[in-house]
Parts: sequence; structure tokens; C-alpha cells
Amino acid sequence: MLGRAVLTAYLLCRIADTIEDDGAATPDRKAELLDGFLTCLAHQETADAFPLLAADIAGDPAHVNLLRHTDLVCVLLRSLPDRSRERVVHWVTEMVRGMQKFVRLYPGGIRIQTVAEYKEYCYYVAGTVGCLLTELWQLHAPSIGKPEFTRLWAKCQQFGEALQTVNILKDIAHDARHENAIYIPELSLAEHGSGHHTLLSAAHLERNHAAVSTFIQLAWLDLDDALEYLLLIPRRAIAIRAFCVLPLLFAYATLRDLTHTQAMLIEGGTVKISRREVKSLMVAGLVSLLSNTALRSLVVRVKARPFTPFAPALV
Repeated sequence: MLGRAVLTAYLLCRIADTIEDDGAATPDRKAELLDGFLTCLAHQETADAFPLLAADIAGDPAHVNLLRHTDLVCVLLRSLPDRSRERVVHWVTEMVRGMQKFVRLYPGGIRIQTVAEYKEYCYYVAGTVGCLLTELWQLHAPSIGKPEFTRLWAKCQQFGEALQTVNILKDIAHDARHENAIYIPELSLAEHGSGHHTLLSAAHLERNHAAVSTFIQLAWLDLDDALEYLLLIPRRAIAIRAFCVLPLLFAYATLRDLTHTQAMLIEGGTVKISRREVKSLMVAGLVSLLSNTALRSLVVRVKARPFTPFAPALV
């Protein structure tokens, strides 16, 4: 049942994100559809009609195809136990209300202005996910009682936001050109003699990188908090640990590469860890899963250099 609850939550968040990311839809249209989507969570008849209502939304074909089946996802939602369904609806609603706020605030495309606003945006689109998952852990995992939940709750928001922060940093150029969204704050860029209008300018590359470096350092702190969250999960909750460990290791590896490149600030540039490292981290992460000492050591190794000792055997 935990797997079904997590799957349902992921699919609902993905549908909301697909609406927010449509570069062609007007802010009013996005806000309208997000309102309609929230109504789907409470009324199956609205969910049944929603695919047709949202037929004009464009984007990644797989994500749009999911949007076209919102009615089926809502059937899955209604199959959850009452308490699980309530928490999923609560946190998805919190996320969507935050998305609506930023869609309306920046009708020409999201242009984050301050560090405080950057953190607020990350809370809505990712911190909420950390909170939702942690509540689902408590509801479905016998090893996560009230004391364990209290410790996890103190860091669950950071867990979600850490992964989002790394995604923002690696996709700066892509988001600016393909999503019409810039998340690096205008004021932070201005402090280094640049701005949103020169974010991808070759002439401003060093200035932009200096501004982004500040957020890379913040991301390191967030990831370290996310690691502590993982280590607080009881070892008996092995499936939950496994769910958390791989995205965290991938984020550490990606942030390591971000620290040594400017590619994310160049037109068409991207930062992506190799498939060999992905395969190696999948093995090492699962092998280390039951030992906090081993996981800490693995993270230290990943932060220092690409981790590929197991790759040749997997090719």
C-alpha cells in the first residue's frame, strides 16, 4: 500500500508540473487548469472530464500522455486508505497553490528575484514532497513510530528541496530557453554585474558563474541535510531507504560536476553524470544501504571524484 500511495502522489505532482511547464499556455489558463486539477482530487466526475478540458496543454509527450489520463490517476487516488488519501491531497494542494502563486506573479515566465523567493519556490515544488513522503512513511512503515517521525520531520523539507536545487542548477540553460523560467535570483546576478537578460551571455559567463557558485554552496549544505534525513530512516525500513538513497547519490555526483563546470550557463549546455557512474552508484548504494558508516563513506567518495568501480562488469 505504501508503494501505491507514493506512486499516486508522484503521478499527481507530475500532472501539476506538466501544466505549470507549458510554455505556450497563458498564466490565466494555467491557473484555471490548476484549479480544475485540484477539484479533480475531490470529485471523480470532474476528473473524468479533465483530460478533455486540458487538451490544449503541450510539453514532453510522456508527461502530456499522463495528463490525458488524469481520470485514471484519480481512480488510483480514491483506492488509497482514507488517511493516506487525505495527506496526499493536502500536500499536492499545497504544491499547486504555490505553483499558481508564481504563475500569476510572473505572467511572462518565472523570473525569481531574491534568495528568499528562490527558497519559497523550492519549498512549494519540492519541500512539500519531502513532507508528504515522510507522512506516508509514518502511516505505512511499522518501524517509523512517533520518535522516528519527529526526527525525520525536522529534516524532511530539506530532503525534498536538496534534490530540486540540484535540478535547478544543472538545467539553468535548458529552463531559460525551453521552459521560459529563470530561477537564479535577479538580485544575486546583479551583485556580480549581470542579470536575467544576460544569464546565457558568453560575455557575462564569469560573472554569472560567480553568482551561481553561491547557490552551489547552498546546495551542498542542503544535500548534507538530506543525507542526515536518509541516515535517520530505520534500517528495518529497507524499502524506504532504497527509495531515498539513489536520487541522493545521483544528486551528490551531479553537484560535484556542477562545481567544476560552467556548461549549465552556456546555450545548449548540460550537466549529466555518466551512465557508467549511474550503474556503479546503483550497485554501491544498495550494497551500503544497511550501514550508515558505509553510506557516509560512499558519499565522501562521490563528492571527491566520479564513482565507477563496478561499471565494467555491468556493461
